[in-house]
Amino acid sequence: MCGRYASFRQNQDLLDAFKIGRDVPDDPELAQWQASWNVAPTTPVRMVVERVPRREQAAEAAEAADDAAPPVPVRQLRVARWGLVPSWAKDPGIGSRMINARSETLLEKPAFRTALAKHRCLIPADGYYEWRPPAPGAARTAKHPQLIHAPDGGLLAFAGLYEFWRDRTLGEAAPWLVTCTIITTAAEGDMAQIHDRRPAMLTPEAWDAWLDPTTSAPDARALLDARPPELAWHEVSTAVNSVANDGPHLLDPVAPEEQPTLL
Repeated sequence: MCGRYASFRQNQDLLDAFKIGRDVPDDPELAQWQASWNVAPTTPVRMVVERVPRREQAAEAAEAADDAAPPVPVRQLRVARWGLVPSWAKDPGIGSRMINARSETLLEKPAFRTALAKHRCLIPADGYYEWRPPAPGAARTAKHPQLIHAPDGGLLAFAGLYEFWRDRTLGEAAPWLVTCTIITTAAEGDMAQIHDRRPAMLTPEAWDAWLDPTTSAPDARALLDARPPELAWHEVSTAVNSVANDGPHLLDPVAPEEQPTLL
């Protein structure tokens, strides 16, 4: 699974990395976004999407255009709450149980198959945390938190899905809630010693196809089987175990003997 990660690059860095045009309107929530070294479920996170401009913008574009060509989807940086709430859900509380989506069942699960076809996104990360179980017979019984990251400190792009939900009991005036989930897949090789699951990550060569709304659901699902980017990891302090702790110090490597003793 993926239940905690780091995301601290500035918005402009992501606009550059994902080749998002300067003429794309900013999500108002982006201005309120804050860097975090301990991103937790149900909090606002950034995602990259490709969507047709809003109806008003599309109408203006059509009037200004010389022809009647349909509006073209544009790449955007948006904010969503981590924990997918399907459009048909009666209660948004279901999102806390849908922070991850298993790649193996995306095409079958009602909660994810529509989003796989229509609402795919990339979720930028600077690394993520996983908890390695203690070795057999080890004196320490607690799990060891590991920071998993690109060896060169580069950006990771988790494959994700997003959805729109609103409370139908409030009518058309109800605000839209935008939520997302991180897709996971089976871990292999040395990674499997840390955890049997990992986030599905896409290299830049696959970003365009994943985000393209015309890519079919089966073809999008096939992209998740590609070899993941190279990863490195090191043990970090158990301070990351608490969502109340945040800051760059959470990334610092520690030796097992440096872990604090919990009384």
